[in-house]
Amino acid sequence: MSHPISFDEFDGMFTALRHSAWRLESRRRYAWDEQQGTYRQFLAEGRVDWDLNDPWCKERREQTALGKRFERVRIVDEPLAEGQRYLLDNARRNAAVGEVIRVLARSKADELGLPREDFWLFDARVVALLRFDGADEMTGVDLVTDPVEVLRYAQVREAAWHHSVPYDELAG
Repeated sequence: MSHPISFDEFDGMFTALRHSAWRLESRRRYAWDEQQGTYRQFLAEGRVDWDLNDPWCKERREQTALGKRFERVRIVDEPLAEGQRYLLDNARRNAAVGEVIRVLARSKADELGLPREDFWLFDARVVALLRFDGADEMTGVDLVTDPVEVLRYAQVREAAWHHSVPYDELAG
């Protein structure tokens, strides 16, 4: 009950939303991250000097200034995988531009029966499922609009949010 959309259509959803965008991030690593200079800096220094004026940050600040909420729960391993440690540092940047980041132990996510798929829930009415290949490269996005399926993802959001903690509790 889903259909593929282009990466441009997916990107446009972040400014077209009316109220909220919420993400479940379940992967241990993202190949895209590892191709960035910030990832190399993180490996070398254990932290990143984030550019809070890059286009992504500017867009996120503009959208939050309009009253839109951006939230996510990152499922993390114990101990953290290298890519998860990078994303934990990246949460400082996300938080600085208005996004709320929480983390949830993978063991708890498994206990709750949360899905292993990454997705965004927009305005609690449409889901963007992110597809990845075996090399952890994002290969596409599928849109889900069936109300019954969207409700299932909204229930995942509620469970993940309830059992997660602010990212800085784990980082600190």
